[in-house]
Parts: sequence; C-alpha cells; structure tokens
Amino acid sequence: MRRTFSVLAVALGALIPLGCSQSGEGGLGAVSVGMSSPAVQKPPAPATFDSTRAWNHLRQMVAIGPRESGSPALAQTRAYITKEITSYGLTVQEQKWTAATPAGAIEMVNLIVRLAGKRTDRILITGHYDTKRIKEFKFVGASDAGSSAAMLIELARVLNAQPREFTYELVWLDGEEAVCTDWYECGKPGQPDNTYGSRHYVAMGQKDGSLKTAKAMVLLDMVGDRDLRIRRESKSTRWLTDLVWAAAQRLGHAAVFPNEEAGEIEDDHVPFLAAGVPSVDIIDLEYPHWHRATDNLDNVSERSLKIVGDVVVAALPDIEKRLSK
Repeated sequence: MRRTFSVLAVALGALIPLGCSQSGEGGLGAVSVGMSSPAVQKPPAPATFDSTRAWNHLRQMVAIGPRESGSPALAQTRAYITKEITSYGLTVQEQKWTAATPAGAIEMVNLIVRLAGKRTDRILITGHYDTKRIKEFKFVGASDAGSSAAMLIELARVLNAQPREFTYELVWLDGEEAVCTDWYECGKPGQPDNTYGSRHYVAMGQKDGSLKTAKAMVLLDMVGDRDLRIRRESKSTRWLTDLVWAAAQRLGHAAVFPNEEAGEIEDDHVPFLAAGVPSVDIIDLEYPHWHRATDNLDNVSERSLKIVGDVVVAALPDIEKRLSK
C-alpha cells in the first residue's frame, strides 16, 4: 500500500450445549409423580475470535519465509490456508489469472471462501497474503501481510459458527504489493504495478455481474503491530468507518482506534470504491517496520490480532443492520 499524503508520524468454536445435570441417589434428579425432570438445554454460545489460533497461523506463515506473488513459498502459503479452511468444513475457491507485471507474466491466485447467509447480498472481508518483493534482505512480512492472512483464517472459523443474515465472503488477495521498489515506479497508465488481486477480483465481478451483490467490503492490512494504532483512512466510506470505530469504542479500544483522520492511501480498497462498493481500510499507518527486515515476530503481537478480530466481529451485526435499512 502507499500513502497519498503522509500523516503524523476465543474460544474453540461454538460451545456444545450442556443439559442440566441431575443429582440425587442413583443419578436421578428431583422427581414428580414418578417422572424425572426433563433436561434443559442452554443455547450455544457464539464463537469468539481466538487470538491464539490466529497467532499460530501467523507464525506458520512467517516460518515459510518471503511469500512473493508467483513464488513456491506463496503456493505453500495457499496450501496452508486451504488446509486450515477445509478443516472447518468450508470450501476454498481459487481465482487464477496471469498478471502482466514489469517483472514479466506472473501467475496469481486469489483465495475465496463463501459463507452462505439468508440473503445472497454479500459482505466481503479481505486482505492480501503476498509479501513485498525485496532483493536486499529477507522480508518475512509478519504484519504485512501475515497478520491479515492469519486473521482471515480465524474469522472464517468464527463466522462459520454464527447465524448470518447476509452472505459473508472472505478473500485472500494476491499481488497487492508492487513488483518494483516504489508503488508508482514501474506502473503505466491504466496498468498500475500494484493491487493486482483486488483489481482482478473487481473486474471479474463486474464482468459476470456478481459484484452487484457486494454491499460492503472490510479490508485488513498491517494489523499486527505490537504498538497498534489505527486511524481512520480518509478514502474509506464514511458510514462504514463510523460503524467499525464505534464498535472499537464500545469494546474499550478507543486508544487503538482513535477518532482521528489518517489521510488517504492507495490500497486494495481503492478498486472496490471505484466500482461503487462501500469499503473501509483497517490499517496501521504508523508501523515503523513497514517493508523492513524487522517486520518479524518480534514486532507483532497476539494482543493486536485479538483487538482487531474482536472489533471486526462486533461491527458486522451493525453493518448488516445498516445495509438492511
């Protein structure tokens, strides 16, 4: 991603409902006219975001190493994501294409997981899973983009265990990072050297008409910073940003989600906004290890994943309510 102008600077699945225990001699509860009381079942508790699971996903991906678009390492990352997602009984769709880049033709793959709701209208939750191509040092991208890729896996587990009015679609986007060093260094008019995955997803959705059912998009990017501070990205849709930040304040995370403008940036939300899909970019623009060798496990934290995960899960019912008006 690139700034347009600078700024200063869970539990394991749904719980199994337990019947009330029966006490008394011989294991029988209180009786009435010779009949035992029927067991009373509690409704299942909603699944919550498990930061330990998300942290483990992050560690596994960082251990793979640099994960550039088109690389065997990114293919290994896809295999890991697919294995985890299928363990939840879900299906992963691969959206493949060959991207024309300044480095030549590169095969790219978006991963898509759809959680059907009562309505076919969709809320998208996205994040890129490739890392920046850097020759000078080994870049493992713990926050950029291990954090978003890991969180999407855990969000798939959590949301799959909850009732949904809207259909949710989780998308791991390929090719967000520029092939060249600078965001604009090698781009051409109409052919930017960035956001390959989001541009392809939007183009395919426009072509087959499916983008019309995309009613909102939540983008996660660089959300693992140990010293997390996420300001409001100015290009993002105002009402959607308001709902996310309100959820953060409701959960007591106003210090992490301050009600301050961060300025505009170029990121994977831009193609969606251009296509008319309300979108919000949840991104820590003050991460000091951005595109540095130090973007490693030492500088990210499980706590940060927990905060963002809880905020997203809390904001989704509000987003559904707003879209249902």
